[in-house]
Amino acid sequence: VNRNIYFHLMFVLSLLSVGVSSQPITDGQRLFSIAVSRVQHLHLLAQRFLSDFESSLQAEEQHQLNKIFLQDFCNSDYIISPIDKHETQRSSVLKLLSISYRLVESWEFPSRSLSGGLRTQISSKLSELKTGILLLIRASQDGTEIFPDSSALQLAPYGNYYQSLACFKKDMHKVETYLTVAKCRLSPEANCTL
Repeated sequence: VNRNIYFHLMFVLSLLSVGVSSQPITDGQRLFSIAVSRVQHLHLLAQRFLSDFESSLQAEEQHQLNKIFLQDFCNSDYIISPIDKHETQRSSVLKLLSISYRLVESWEFPSRSLSGGLRTQISSKLSELKTGILLLIRASQDGTEIFPDSSALQLAPYGNYYQSLACFKKDMHKVETYLTVAKCRLSPEANCTL
């Protein structure tokens, strides 16, 4: 099983190739770098689309949307995750990876309801990110099962474009933070403070 994971990991790494550093890095560090890069791209993409959408609104419309969003919750809010940076810092690498996986997985179905341009740009990146995180989890768990129910989450799409973008941006920011902290923990010389 570990040999299959290793070959699958190497295959994904070769498909998602990253720039080569002058210092030798491990396969795990490289996969973390790829995952962090993917989630940063998704987070920035959501931020850009949200900013473009907000700038197209009149001031009163923007104010009303902000009030509505503050009252609404994101579908992923039910996923138990660290409540602050201190809890994030105390969480294990495996826990951070598991939460990240669930957050990414929670967007598979709702992302299909996004507008064409955004849906097209995030669809493959979400899939690659989910695969990468799953490989990192498998490499970290040493045979222990952390997903008792491996079926994909089927959350309903959001009611409006603004809420979808705002929630997607929020969730990708969380994943970016968790993956960055987990990656940092594997680097002995790094300072992992948030």
